[in-house]
Amino acid sequence: MIVGMLFYRWDYYSHTRTILHLVPDVTYRKVYDYYSLINHAAKRINLVAGKPVFDTFNLNNQFQDFGLNRVDLLHLFNGISFGKTPWISSFETLLPRLEGVLVKHKRKPDFIRLNSKEKRAFDAITGDSCKQLIALSECACQIQLDLVSRLSDDVQPIKDKLLVMHPPQEKMIADYDDKALDVQGPIRFMMVGAGFFRKGGREILRVFERMVRQEGYPIELVIISSLRMDYYAAHETEADVVWAKEKIAANSDWITYHSSLPNEQVLDLMRSVHVGLLPTYADTYGYSVLEFQAHGVPVITSNIRALPEINNDQVGWIIDVPRDEFGEGLYSTSKQREQLGAAIESGLERVVRDIFSDPGCLRVKGMASLEKIEFEHDPADYAQQMGEIYQRALS
Repeated sequence: MIVGMLFYRWDYYSHTRTILHLVPDVTYRKVYDYYSLINHAAKRINLVAGKPVFDTFNLNNQFQDFGLNRVDLLHLFNGISFGKTPWISSFETLLPRLEGVLVKHKRKPDFIRLNSKEKRAFDAITGDSCKQLIALSECACQIQLDLVSRLSDDVQPIKDKLLVMHPPQEKMIADYDDKALDVQGPIRFMMVGAGFFRKGGREILRVFERMVRQEGYPIELVIISSLRMDYYAAHETEADVVWAKEKIAANSDWITYHSSLPNEQVLDLMRSVHVGLLPTYADTYGYSVLEFQAHGVPVITSNIRALPEINNDQVGWIIDVPRDEFGEGLYSTSKQREQLGAAIESGLERVVRDIFSDPGCLRVKGMASLEKIEFEHDPADYAQQMGEIYQRALS
């Protein structure tokens, strides 16, 4: 069986985690199409112009090759296909992932009216060539069903194609005690992610600096982040980036900072820490949580989107934050962002104090994390289920 994947997304992290080379006896092949070629040209023009002349968001998530790629099946991520080749799509929020559809759904009207291009994209999902829609989480599945219910009275055609498959994750250590961590010395925390402010980096620095400098808590913090500004949730500014760099430099006696590291080195560092951090404003999934847990590292997260599905108080710690009915953090206004940040900061401080009052919980939760990864994210089970989906799509 030959499964096609978009050439320019071939090694994207989401693809390697959920699609590429995960099913034995399947040949994965790079495919090219009209939208990706236009997308490539538009990005080159934007780069030369030094500004966004063309909006490429919608180009990322549509596919049309007019049947020219010789593959049995297409497996897209967040994308939809207009061609006749059988296709399936894994997605993290909803499909069709077009800017207008996302905006219209976020407003939560009783009925959503699509324009002609959006309607064509939605028809592709209900069409015969679309064989399966794979939500990465139950949260995404419910968002998809809600979208369909606001578009049509009949959700069954989409519901029949929908299923939830959490990404696979192999255990990175056999047993918690293999790490031989010292619980008598400082407790090591780790945060990883380019979107530093969106992932709660500001709140982490505030809480930890206060606890170290004012109260003498023995904390070590590892940060791996480019401090990239992605704005849409935390609305950070250049001044915030300068502030973060100054805070990290001023606390270099207990903060280890890397702007970036190869993935293997990131995973090696995970093995050496006690607690992972993702007290995020907005994340569609949270792959780093699985990677921490696979190293026997319990994680402190907020309770937005898919995070309550992969983290809980038995394997880690959950911070309750203001959110909507689909688990999306509330961050649209400055007041909401202020309340969200305050909830993260107070919740994080409470959890860190609890950890120091009972350091034995680190081993208990770390062992539970390993067990959860083994039984809920087994790569062999994932490969078997995905292989069956591929076979059904072609039967």
